[in-house]
Amino acid sequence: MNEVRTFVVAEEDGGIRLDRWFKRHLPDISFALVARWARTGQLRLDGARVAPGDRIEVGQAIRVPPDEPPAEPKPKAARAPRPVSPEDAELAQSMVIHRDRAAIVLNKPPGLATQGGTKTDRHVDGLLDALRFEAEGRPKLVHRLDKDTSGVLLLARSANAAGHFAKTFSSRTARKVYWALVVGVPSIDDGMIELPIAKQPGTGGEKMYVDEKEGAAARTRYRVIDRVGNRAAWVELQPHTGRTHQLRVHMAAIGHPIVGDGKYGGQEAFLTGGISRKMHLHARRLRVEHPEGHLLDVTAEPPAHFAESIVTLGFDPALANLPIDDVKARDTVEGQRRAVAAAAKDRRKERRGERRGRGRG
Repeated sequence: MNEVRTFVVAEEDGGIRLDRWFKRHLPDISFALVARWARTGQLRLDGARVAPGDRIEVGQAIRVPPDEPPAEPKPKAARAPRPVSPEDAELAQSMVIHRDRAAIVLNKPPGLATQGGTKTDRHVDGLLDALRFEAEGRPKLVHRLDKDTSGVLLLARSANAAGHFAKTFSSRTARKVYWALVVGVPSIDDGMIELPIAKQPGTGGEKMYVDEKEGAAARTRYRVIDRVGNRAAWVELQPHTGRTHQLRVHMAAIGHPIVGDGKYGGQEAFLTGGISRKMHLHARRLRVEHPEGHLLDVTAEPPAHFAESIVTLGFDPALANLPIDDVKARDTVEGQRRAVAAAAKDRRKERRGERRGRGRG
């Protein structure tokens, strides 16, 4: 690139080191070049000088200077973006559930990654050229969903809209509502889970776990929508922070893993009786301030396997859409929060005891 570029820090990148951001989003730029740009003042964060090890926050603007020609022979040229096939273009456009001048909202199906990675060639980011419509540029991802999580995914149609939405997410005024089916039934119908989360050592950052000493603060509000005896519950989840795999880690930590989430729930996460083994986590609703001043409030219907499980388990669809409570959940459910945290702690103690017992055997 021969031009100065400006990137807005997205929600999932908040709190990481600047050099880590480059590794995620501009992997062809070496650490040595990033360090040189920082030393010479060419690399800027919100207009100020910055070091590679400094942490960045959601909504900040990263100024990236033009690339410099490498001193060594050029490596093989990066593979050009794959053109969107007619079939993929049809898929991308079929996901659109809302479109206006500033935003596009998708209902992402499960199994489709948001961005590419190792052995991941088909993803939402690779389909964005099919979602230009009348705009000149391709839309921009504002946040991400896990590959196996379905539902509402917001795209910005301009750099200004992307900056606006990023700041709205960082200020925590955006409200995200998820649906999940979980194993068992929480003893408290309306609770707050406050358990810090960190990357689990030895997993390459692919798995998270509760780390009360070194973990980053994470808060999740949950409400039970309906239940089937003691077998399973349909719950609404509202993340108050945006940690990786937060909802999955938190529900497993209190002893109620999301149905189909073997990564965090093990074999306990799968139900018998014809219930799909796919993960039952769906981004149901997003309410966010629109750049034009009004509220953008969008809901997405759950995928087929989720809807079928609701019917099979006998949940009541009439109970589904709980009103969004604008009162701070921390103030309304403080007692429940403490109880949920205590239950999670007891659950971890039980698991440690199980592991010791197996070792003696």
